[in-house]
Amino acid sequence: MSTESGAVSRIVCSRVLLVVDGREVAEVVLADTYLRRARGMLWRRRLPAALLLVPGGSVHGLGMTASLDVALLSPVSGGRLDVVGEHRVHRTALLRPFGLVGSRRGVRSTLEAPAGSFESWGLTPDSVVAFRAGPAGAGRGGGEQGTRP
Repeated sequence: MSTESGAVSRIVCSRVLLVVDGREVAEVVLADTYLRRARGMLWRRRLPAALLLVPGGSVHGLGMTASLDVALLSPVSGGRLDVVGEHRVHRTALLRPFGLVGSRRGVRSTLEAPAGSFESWGLTPDSVVAFRAGPAGAGRGGGEQGTRP
């Protein structure tokens, strides 16, 4: 659901799934409020399989102890800021602890995942990703993996 003012469309469900080039690959934690975006991947005992920052552009690794895969996304439908719908991957990068990945023109959201995830999912620049409601189950976008040092 979206408002005419261009507000963020939200997926309201217990689980959100990441779809890369038509294949479901992981559960996603939505960081769609200021506080959730500010926390990002920080202070988590276990990293989620994926984190979507909406809105999101540049990201930093200040305080991080592990490297992350980062994808800068723009909606396929144009300039609207939506979670629902398809997104094109502008750029992928490896965000190292205390590093920075800058934004690009047209980027509306950012996808983060533990380093190596994108390769296993086949996510590359120009991939098309989507987010959809998953079957009812464990918490909102759970899917955490690995322990954090």
